[in-house]
Parts: sequence; C-alpha cells; structure tokens
Amino acid sequence: MPCFPQPGSVTVCEINRDLITSEKLSDDQAKATYGKILGVVFSPIAFQPGLFLYDSEQNRERERENGEVVRTSGIAAILTLVGDSFKRALSHKILSDGITQVNVQVRWHPHKHILAFISSPNQVTIYDYDDSEGKEPIILTNESLGNITAIEWRPKGGRMLAVACKRGITIWSSSYPGNVAPLRSGVSSVVGITSRGSGTRWTLVDLLHNPDCNEKIISLSWNPNGRLLASASSESSSFTIWDVAQGVSTPIRRGLSNISMLKWSPLGDYFFTAKIDGSFYLWETYTWTSELWSSSDGYVTGASWDPNSRMIMMAFSNSITLGSVHFASKPPSLDAHLLPVDLPEFSAIGSNGITDIAWDASGERLAVSYKGGDELYNGLVAIYDVSRRGPLVSASLVGFIRGPGENAHSLAFAFHDQFTHGPLLSVCWSSGWCCTYPLIFKSQVIS
Repeated sequence: MPCFPQPGSVTVCEINRDLITSEKLSDDQAKATYGKILGVVFSPIAFQPGLFLYDSEQNRERERENGEVVRTSGIAAILTLVGDSFKRALSHKILSDGITQVNVQVRWHPHKHILAFISSPNQVTIYDYDDSEGKEPIILTNESLGNITAIEWRPKGGRMLAVACKRGITIWSSSYPGNVAPLRSGVSSVVGITSRGSGTRWTLVDLLHNPDCNEKIISLSWNPNGRLLASASSESSSFTIWDVAQGVSTPIRRGLSNISMLKWSPLGDYFFTAKIDGSFYLWETYTWTSELWSSSDGYVTGASWDPNSRMIMMAFSNSITLGSVHFASKPPSLDAHLLPVDLPEFSAIGSNGITDIAWDASGERLAVSYKGGDELYNGLVAIYDVSRRGPLVSASLVGFIRGPGENAHSLAFAFHDQFTHGPLLSVCWSSGWCCTYPLIFKSQVIS
C-alpha cells in the first residue's frame, strides 16, 4: 500500500518504499533513520514564504481591471505582466485553496551538496551542507538583485550561479580570501552578503543584458558543458543563447513569442521550449531545427529529461495524465512519439491537474505536485517509482510527502542529480521551510 502521512505529521525520508514520518520538524528523526545510513543530516532551512503568495480570490477583480499580477502589500514589484495568459504561464501553480505561487525555484549544485533557492523576490538563499557546521545559510542579496525570476547553477563552473532579475542575468561566483573570482572584461565587481562565520564571498562576476530591450527573463537553462546559457523572456519574439565567456547573445527563431519554459537535455543534443498557448517545440542543437507539437490538455506546467536525453516527460495544466516524448532515432533526428503515463491515483483523490514534476537523474523516482485533492491529500507531494521498457514508462505510487506546518503546500521542488546514495529531493513549502528528503531504496546503501 502507498505510504500516507497523517495530518500533523511531517515526512522525513524514504527507506525501501516506506516514507518515514515524525511528529514534528527536527533533526532527531533524521539522525535516527537516514542519518545512520548516509552519515549526514539535511537540516531544514527557514525562509519567508509570504513574499511569494497572494489570495487570488480577493484579488481576482483587481486583476481583471488592471491586467497584472497583484503584489503582496509592501513588497516591491515581482512581475508586471499584461494579459491573463502571461499570468497563467509565469504564476501557474494554482493551489487548491486559492493561493497562487509566484517565482519560487530551488536548485541543487550539479556536483556538490550546495542548495540554492529564491527565498524572496530580492534574495537567494544558499546552503552548503558540506560546510554547514555551526553556520547559517548565505543570503545572497544586492541592489543588482531585484525581481528575481530564475536561478541555475553553472555546470563545470565551480560555485557559479546564474540569477535572472531586473537587470538581466547576473552571474555570481564564490571565492575565498586570496582566491578572487575572475571577472569578464568590462564588468564591475560587486560583492553580495556572506553568512556569519564563513570566509566565502559571493561576487557578481558577469552581467548578461540585451541593451536593445528591457527583458524580463523568466527561464534559464545551461548546456551540459556550461559554455552556453539559454534564456527566455515574456517580452521577446525569440529565446536567446548566450556565449557566456564572450558575453555574446544569439537570438533563436524570431516569432517564437510567449515562451514559458526552457530545458536543455542532459547530453546537449536536444532542447525543449514550451509556450503558454499549449504548444511546445523540440529542437536538435546541431542545426537548431525544430518540430512543433501541440496539446489539447492545456499548457506545459513541468518537464524533465531522462539522463540519456532520449525522452522528456511533461505535465499539462488540464490533465492528470503525464506525457512522455520518446525519440525513435539518434540525434539529430527529431522523429519522436508522445505516449501517456497514467497516474490514476490523482483522479481518486479529487485532483484536477498537475502543477509540476521532477524526475531524478537515475530515472527511478518521480515527484509530482497537483491541484485540488480532498482535505486529507491537499498540498502533498506524490512520489512514484518509475520503470521503463523501451519507450513505455509506467509509474507506481510509493506514497506522499507532507511538509511542516498547517495546510503546507509545495512551492517548488528539485532533485539533486548527482547524489551518490539515491534520489535526494528538496521541497520549498508555503509554511516557510525548505526541506530535503533522501529517498533510499538501493540494497547496497541499506546494507
């Protein structure tokens, strides 16, 4: 039977398809369970979730009148978007109690145990679990960081983080005394705030900005070698590929407006873009040729590549069935087939749509958040065991993760792609905690 966390409990981890819970949020149960196996405890990190939420019921009339996302009182502008379709694309995770999520992202460093997440519209929280003894998280904030919309770690770039904000794309790098991060020519160095007790400094080492337009970047994606960075703006007729070392940008496919999501494949051969009208494109990156696909189940709310770049799994706003696009031939061929991935449990619990998905790099665990659900299941994150036979994907429900606090909902989640002991999932909850859950099921880890 799938594991179900009782109201009032909090999930700690998975051990062999059993999702362990505790009566309260603390490190004690983590130490007694997965801490004995892994030798490390991933302590929860606090932040202020109220900066990202607004009551859509109370503000719906104002939205219709003004055509823009309504901001929490006293908060600097998060997004100013014209038209209801933009609001659905950039703030599309509608929680079942009428609360709408805006601008939360969480990302693991590709090779280190360093977690970063957008903790307010104007700051990023960074926590190094390998260097956390007695230290508080680093809060990266600066006048350069306003209206933050996306973050992405640079592959093969050390501790380097791209942050999309009001100025464009800022590139930040950590350094230590005597080891200053290099700057691209023409960029002025800016130092962000560092944590107490830490010798690490985070420095603005690059700024990527198109001087011809005032873009609001809504999505970022690095190619696997970290040389190229793709960005999409709600106000541009193309997406952009940046050669970061040179600071040079190349627009791709003019006329491709209203992009809401970008995803470079893990091997770099393919590239995915989704639009707010329900269509999406699959690109091969040898000649940047594309194939247009369309959906009758709404727009894409989440997408994850498999580690071999031969398949991408997607969720749609008006469906509780996922879709997997499988490439029938090797790149640069775009010959592909869309196959359904059924999740029948969501119909049984009263869900009316999937809001996001994350697929771990091993391909064995899938995390899913959803709209609706009855009182017992509202706001939880579902965990699935995934199996594949050729192009066919099937998902078996392991259970549900419950976050800390009353009526907590997931705001964003992501897997650590290179954790050696199995899937490692981090979830930012509406109650103001970013929690990490090891999903341990491999016999060689348990023994």
